[in-house]
Amino acid sequence: MNDYAIEVRDFRKTYGDFIAVDGVSFDVKQGEIFGLLGPNGAGKTSTLESLEGLRSPDGGSLRVVGIDPAREPQKLRNVIGVQLQSSGLPESITPDEAMKLFCAYHDVVPRFDLLERLGLNEKRKAQFAELSTGQQRRLALALAVAHQPQVLFLDEPTAGLDVASRVELHGLVRELQAKGTSIILATHDMAEAEEMSDRVAILLGGKLVTIGTPMEITAAGAGLTKVSVHTQGNTLTDPDLRFPAVSQQSVKDDYAIFFSTDIGQTVSALIAHVEAEEDTLIDLRVERPSLEDRFLEITTTGGTP
Repeated sequence: MNDYAIEVRDFRKTYGDFIAVDGVSFDVKQGEIFGLLGPNGAGKTSTLESLEGLRSPDGGSLRVVGIDPAREPQKLRNVIGVQLQSSGLPESITPDEAMKLFCAYHDVVPRFDLLERLGLNEKRKAQFAELSTGQQRRLALALAVAHQPQVLFLDEPTAGLDVASRVELHGLVRELQAKGTSIILATHDMAEAEEMSDRVAILLGGKLVTIGTPMEITAAGAGLTKVSVHTQGNTLTDPDLRFPAVSQQSVKDDYAIFFSTDIGQTVSALIAHVEAEEDTLIDLRVERPSLEDRFLEITTTGGTP
């Protein structure tokens, strides 16, 4: 059995003279949550729509569980689920009616339990136009997974959701993954991508500039770790102080903030200084670079590490 749910090889998509995607290649493993990231215009939407069978590639090849999306759309429809940013449902349709319609399309029993699971039980008879943005997005997810697809495409899945709904949605996605569903997550929420994704790929200008686990990608950056320190006597807030491996420093709300290339050297020196000044350490926080930090670094340098 193929270990990959999705295989993309030298994929190219153009619109007239404009090259939207230029020779992109990547794989998504069976049961993997794969984050597809990039700024607007990077090529994410063209890639997703081609994998979903909505557009045809202008070069290279695409396979979703062995299916060519452009040539075998009938086979594709029952193995994928898609949650779009805009569902396109009629304003007058109810969640109950939408669930019956989608499940009839896929020839499965209606999954009303998903409406309850996603907090839509009391809105089952309400018209789509009467639902809040968050409720509409939860309905879109319920419809996308009702037929238990092998591959699920999520486009900004938690946009407009409150904290409780985000947690519930993430829990459902994890359950689907545990059952073997492969998931492509396209999002501008870097914290969500870092938390949920097994691996991520970053597109920039139609090219894939990096791919790996969130930890691998953040470790490949400039490597600056943020150290925030608050002491009783504020002996670290003098801007003229210098400590080893510190490339930047500032002060905010009585915290001395240092960006270090070698956390061991920096923290040891900071603690030694506090002790030498007979000051008292109140709080010390060490924050490794986040995926968002690395994403900004990549996109502002044109993909150059």
